[in-house]
Amino acid sequence: MTLIGMLHHRADPNNVKKSYAYAAAAKAEGVNFFYFTPGKVNIEKQKILGKVYESGEWIEREFPFPDVIYNSSYPIGDKAEDIFDYLHDRIPFTSHSIGDKLSVYNRLKRAKEFEQYLIPFQRLTVQRFFEMIQRYEKLILKPLSGHQGMGVIFIEKGIDHYKMNVAGKIFSMSEKRLPDFISKLQEQDYLVQKFISCQMKAGHVYDFRLHVQKNGEGKWVITSIFPRIGQLGSITSNMGSGGYSTYLDTFLKTEFDESWYDIKRYLEQFAISFSNHFDSLYDRSLDELGIDVGLDANQKIWLFEVNWRPGPPIVNNLELDVARNTIQYARYLAEKNKKT
Repeated sequence: MTLIGMLHHRADPNNVKKSYAYAAAAKAEGVNFFYFTPGKVNIEKQKILGKVYESGEWIEREFPFPDVIYNSSYPIGDKAEDIFDYLHDRIPFTSHSIGDKLSVYNRLKRAKEFEQYLIPFQRLTVQRFFEMIQRYEKLILKPLSGHQGMGVIFIEKGIDHYKMNVAGKIFSMSEKRLPDFISKLQEQDYLVQKFISCQMKAGHVYDFRLHVQKNGEGKWVITSIFPRIGQLGSITSNMGSGGYSTYLDTFLKTEFDESWYDIKRYLEQFAISFSNHFDSLYDRSLDELGIDVGLDANQKIWLFEVNWRPGPPIVNNLELDVARNTIQYARYLAEKNKKT
């Protein structure tokens, strides 16, 4: 029987909410599953002191090295990283990093096939900022390695000033003061990007999260598609910045009237075709993506961001669906590795 190990930096699986979902999914799928941390790996004995969920509690037991590892978090500290690397060289891992925003953008741009969906952006410098503000008039600035919409800034060119929205606060800045402001952001490693208007009828900004995973056959499937809606006046729709969501069909019917089903199919087709293409750009197979896209006034898809290890969908309580897909894919990897 396949043995799956869930590797995490936290010692207590009770402090990792999704650990129970993965243990339950593994039991339902008929595979053995345990939770462990790098510090519990004994390289000399090729054993791991892990925890298995039984009768309502996590019980510590000794396990052999698993057939596959679901690496659900980064290693913390040099020693943990050494153990992580040791296991990675010998056992299939389910998850692999895709790199930061700029590397993802450049990878897609070089491949060309999905270049039409890319929003023009560059690493921020004062010169590049003024070149792009002259060309596009409205820009978004965001941290290169940011998440949950933190640190995102909107800037619009006026006649003798620049309108800015920082964390929902709107103010103006003179052209004389702007270079110093941009220079400070440049030191913090920011991107400058053309602004794409993606607004509801009521004026709220929104985007779509396309959550995709590999299944038990190693093929991409859609776990969930849902809209993320920003607070009125906000420039981001991220949940971590006060955004909220609703059911996809309800949202599409309200915003797109008779075109709602065509838009749904458009999003679904894009999710699968993009995932297959994006996966092909990496040496190691990817397992799960959170693809953030928007629709402009002409109903054209624009790619906002690609996320590795996305959070669970916040509608329909799909945590178990996510866990089931991961467990099935892990078993697929294990069986594939045994054959080779």
